Amino acid sequence: MKTSQRSQEAGSSPPVKKLLDKPNTITSINIWYGLRGFFGSVSNVTCLNDEEIWTSGDENTMKLCSISQGSLLKAIKTKSRNEPADIAVTKSGDLVYTDTDDRTVNIVKNEKIEAVIRLQNWRPKGVCSTSSGDLLVILMSNNKKQSKVVHYHGFIEKQTIQFDDKGKTLFSDSTNFITENRNLDICVSDSGVTAVVVVNQAGKLRFRYTGHTPAPKKKSFSPRGITTDSQSHILTADDNNECIHIIDQDGQFLRYIDCELDAPWGLCSDTNDNLFVVQKYISQVKKIKYLQ
Repeated sequence: MKTSQRSQEAGSSPPVKKLLDKPNTITSINIWYGLRGFFGSVSNVTCLNDEEIWTSGDENTMKLCSISQGSLLKAIKTKSRNEPADIAVTKSGDLVYTDTDDRTVNIVKNEKIEAVIRLQNWRPKGVCSTSSGDLLVILMSNNKKQSKVVHYHGFIEKQTIQFDDKGKTLFSDSTNFITENRNLDICVSDSGVTAVVVVNQAGKLRFRYTGHTPAPKKKSFSPRGITTDSQSHILTADDNNECIHIIDQDGQFLRYIDCELDAPWGLCSDTNDNLFVVQKYISQVKKIKYLQ
């Protein structure tokens, strides 16, 4: 779950919630992004708490917005002035962002930015904060031909996940988003192989979810943002079909969320299981209720 506020600790049993027959949009928040007078897009969203969200997009600025008021509360520029590749909020409430061009993972404390991870042969992309307070980061090789997931504990490399038991690569070079499920599975959206790739805590492949037919737009599966909820559902944005796929923790398709979405991209969920969906090209975030 891409949020610093978890409703239950991993491993405990949350109250059972059922999927709504018809998900509904609670509110929409417009967030303008753009540089040098050009209209830009918003790509990423992460919950600071149940009232505020961080976003990033086609600009070197990360913006904190009020959900209820739809207003901008704070804007922080990246240290390198590059666009952040992804953002997350740590368990302690600090903002983390990856800088692909600068090859750094950065943390923002009291509006001061520190590069806590510096890389040489790899470039960071997707990032999430785990229930234990660690970081999971997707890394892409400098030649853009390989990807792997690295588990950092205290900003020290603890584990690398790259190959399956047969020595084959688990991820393509177009792996972008990552999250941790309640059972500590690591869930990755990989647009290069059009699949959600799920491995267990030890890095062993559990399954690949490659979409469900019929899709709302009858187009190929195109996974983007990914998040989880208190029921261990895995949710991923599908920008081709302009919907959200909901699957269970074992990869079984449950339902689509189809709320007139426009190019859904980044996802996150809050402690009440409200879903926040980035609509990339219209620079808007929708808050959607889909659980009872």
